[in-house]
Amino acid sequence: MDHTIASMQPCIEACTECHHACLKTAMTHCLMAGGKHTEPDHFTLLLNCAEICQTSANLQLSGSEFVPKLCALCAEICEACATSCEAVGDMDECVAACRKCAESCANMAVI
Repeated sequence: MDHTIASMQPCIEACTECHHACLKTAMTHCLMAGGKHTEPDHFTLLLNCAEICQTSANLQLSGSEFVPKLCALCAEICEACATSCEAVGDMDECVAACRKCAESCANMAVI
């Protein structure tokens, strides 16, 4: 891998922020709001996004050779989550965190 942990730090931070935003949104906002916020496809996507973001940060911290592949998948899931949260509405913090992470991971995926 060409990059050091220091050069990956912005992506690690974006992944960590997205993990927190998705998990917090799912477990507080969505569960409290109910209805379309807890529809299985949307709710599962939030949890999947949180999980892939945490895994992406962990692999980057370990200097794994699989970072580019995982970051490509993370970017795809984050973009899907942002789109879903935007469609459901009233989740601007989560949308912003997902889009930031998607962009950062997409850049790491082309390493």
